[in-house]
Amino acid sequence: AAPESSSSSVYIISTNLGDITIELDDGPTVTTDNFQAYAQDGFYDGTIFHRDIKGFMIQGGGFSPEMIEKVTDVAPIVNEGSLCGENSRGSLAMARPSDPHSATAQFFINTVDNPFLNFREETIQGWGYCSFGHVTDGMDIVDAIEAMPTKTVGPYQDVPATPIIIESVTEVNSTN
Repeated sequence: AAPESSSSSVYIISTNLGDITIELDDGPTVTTDNFQAYAQDGFYDGTIFHRDIKGFMIQGGGFSPEMIEKVTDVAPIVNEGSLCGENSRGSLAMARPSDPHSATAQFFINTVDNPFLNFREETIQGWGYCSFGHVTDGMDIVDAIEAMPTKTVGPYQDVPATPIIIESVTEVNSTN
């Protein structure tokens, strides 16, 4: 379950299939600040959900519809795994390569409970993936994205056959 929060920021991920409303959790401040900075800078605008693995997650925020990676000059962030929520259905987490401290802009939404992605310990295998928010409205859109047929594009597998464009990621309210 998602952690309860006393203050939060709410964002709408607007896609060409509809809107996904997310609430950011308290706790992992570096991770939350990182996501907010990318959103406020408009980095996500025009990117796609480029990875769709049924029964697992949908990933976005780093590629154009032509599958060209969007480059960032912002340094990767430290993994705040011990401060993060669980990777449960509807939770929002930072995507990263194998280095636990290498997340930049890409994120994913869990479409099922994925406890094996949770923080266990401060080791290369134990850091997990930092879950820092959760979907509060629009899981039907997440499920629709997950249900899309996929294809391979160059070296990338599980790419939705029809581009799912992230039109914008906009903060709609903040409660403190």
